[in-house]
Amino acid sequence: MGESNNNAEAHDDTVFVRGDEVDLACHVCGPADAPVLVFVHGYPDNHRVWDRLVTELAAHYRCVRYDVRGAGESSRPTDTGAYTLDHLQADLQAVIDWASPNAPVHLIGHDWGSIQTWESVTDPAMAARIASYTSISGPCLDHVGHWLRSQWQADRSGLLKQMRKSWYILAFHMPLVPGLLWHSILGRRWHAIASRLEGQSLPENPSQTRDGADGIRLYRANILERLRHPRARHAQAPVQVITPQRDPFVGPGFVVGLERWVESLTVTPIDAAHWAIQTHPQTIAAHCREFVAGHTDKTRTATASPSRDERARSGA
Repeated sequence: MGESNNNAEAHDDTVFVRGDEVDLACHVCGPADAPVLVFVHGYPDNHRVWDRLVTELAAHYRCVRYDVRGAGESSRPTDTGAYTLDHLQADLQAVIDWASPNAPVHLIGHDWGSIQTWESVTDPAMAARIASYTSISGPCLDHVGHWLRSQWQADRSGLLKQMRKSWYILAFHMPLVPGLLWHSILGRRWHAIASRLEGQSLPENPSQTRDGADGIRLYRANILERLRHPRARHAQAPVQVITPQRDPFVGPGFVVGLERWVESLTVTPIDAAHWAIQTHPQTIAAHCREFVAGHTDKTRTATASPSRDERARSGA
């Protein structure tokens, strides 16, 4: 069973922020002087996937949701190379620096939004800009690469179980077919498919077909490279991993051994499926409030983070 959302819907202001050669649609609500929460959505969603959760949080936090490149109202580059993790990190950095130029923010990511946010959370150059990170249904690809190697040696049954959940990733690497499916069938049927997976009707997404078709580039630009050549990436901020126990796509096994990479780690299992942020907004909000409260330092300030080019020049 899901949770009802009884609060009045939060009023949004929409601002376009210049990212890494793209324009990012940012939707903002909540008190201007409150701690800043930045929400990064996954695939095949856009910022709207956060609506129910933000309604629970906007009374006490400055809530910033943005459409990642290739989704919603943001720019949609046609080159797959424009969707690599370094471009996505530069986009998130631009949003953080715009939303909170003088203080660190709390990041909350879901699905691919969680995957891409790990890139910033594990970058030492971003340490002063991030107060905490809540990850939901989206592990760090580098951590997954190391996890796969350890599972191959120690527990192949766990590896096979996750591979069965992730079959679609290989399908997304097929030429032409995934995009054609989105435009011919999946776009009009996705709402019914996702609602059936969750056991309740989810809100509809007006740009679902384009978000699904264009977002495939996220997988093609990053998955194979990172899994073949995983880096040693250590979190630079406290991390809460919320693990929906009925997620059909991301198994809870990815948290095994995560303390190797995250010094300050909180693992929070919940009885929910993949889109828990929509079906269980009150539960997620309660965990976010508790975690953020434990990692909010009102005296802490930060300067704007270095650009991607500056990080490259410094060797970061």
